[in-house]
Amino acid sequence: MAISVSELAARTPDTRDRYIDLLRVVSLATVVLGHWLMAAVTADGSVGNLLAVVPALQPLTWALQIMPVFFFVGGFSHALSYRSRPGYATFLRARLERLLRPTMVFIGVWTAAALAVQLAGGDGGLTGVALRLVAQPLWFIGIYLAMVAFTPPLLRLHERYGWGAFAALVAGAAAVDALRFAAGVPYVEFLNFAFVWLAVHQLGFLRADGRIRLPAALAVSGLVGAVALVALGPYPLSMVGMPGEKVSNMAPPTFALLCHALWLVGAVELLRGPGARLARRPAVWRAVVAANGVAMTAFLWHLTAMLAVYGAMLALDVPLPAPASGAWWAQVPVRLAVAAAVTGVLVAAFRAFERPGSRPAAAPGSSPMAALGITLCLFGVLGLSMVGFGGLLEGRAALLIAVPVSAPVAVGMALVGWLLVERASRTS
Repeated sequence: MAISVSELAARTPDTRDRYIDLLRVVSLATVVLGHWLMAAVTADGSVGNLLAVVPALQPLTWALQIMPVFFFVGGFSHALSYRSRPGYATFLRARLERLLRPTMVFIGVWTAAALAVQLAGGDGGLTGVALRLVAQPLWFIGIYLAMVAFTPPLLRLHERYGWGAFAALVAGAAAVDALRFAAGVPYVEFLNFAFVWLAVHQLGFLRADGRIRLPAALAVSGLVGAVALVALGPYPLSMVGMPGEKVSNMAPPTFALLCHALWLVGAVELLRGPGARLARRPAVWRAVVAANGVAMTAFLWHLTAMLAVYGAMLALDVPLPAPASGAWWAQVPVRLAVAAAVTGVLVAAFRAFERPGSRPAAAPGSSPMAALGITLCLFGVLGLSMVGFGGLLEGRAALLIAVPVSAPVAVGMALVGWLLVERASRTS
């Protein structure tokens, strides 16, 4: 029998760091809202980026690009979880159950839909764009999978070297950018998918052990570093990817984005006192508990909801004003409300897959099988995030770390990897 949100909230122990849960919800909600606002769909069905239409809005990404906060929170949670479940396979299954099940359902539903659309010959216009765009949130899943996979060895390095382990990752990110921009070494930039995001994750370990004692210094150094790099180096102003830009701070991540992450982590730590008091309010905590219970489902389906709204507007001949025009801004509240409602419907349909299972604790499990499984999942979902669900029958491919990956291969890797992770946790 399912436990109500009110009961779950009431059962929360006083020792739980509720501010961390609040940060998780706020960071994902901000990303969702940002995606909805940035989409600039025109009457011919093409999808642009509001930040490219109005470049003056790009400085807002320095406050609203807060995905690093989610990865910081992930490091905190993973440290606590692994220390309570030290077996690798058991830890993986415990951390990934509520992540991979809704993700695999999402992949399965969209794969079936994409095949049906393509067989019917309707994969042009906005539909074709949607088949590519809806898969983009999967890059986040892939990075998060890597963080979970590397938690045990990086946590051991943290316990031995503390800030030294974090500094080594920072140095690695700086070296990669030096090789990329100063020496022109090809493909080296992809290493920063690991160095940058794992450095942010490592800050979560430090937070778990109470070792971030000077958050103001972290925030100021990060902000000054980011400003200097953007002003003097080859880094763009926007902290999210922009169409047509030669260099993106996000894909692959740059040292400027790492400085941005330091500024954000320092800022949220400075707000820890009032944030913790806010999270302890009963009404706020119930909302946080409810949101955390469906956060991954909402994140996976929010672009589907947004594109469904625009598709319905085009089908019903609802006028689509020019992006960033006065009429366009006047429509924003209505579009957001409808997108939120459609997301709510999708969450209601798929939320059951995010609920933790009621099965008994697994045996210690097979670590090699778990490692292989999470590796396949990682490359599968990252590949899908790049190639999308379009062109399934043709085997259309995109480059993943210099290797061509097609949508069918990516889907296969993700599903097989998930099954291996599930099997590994049951294999003694």
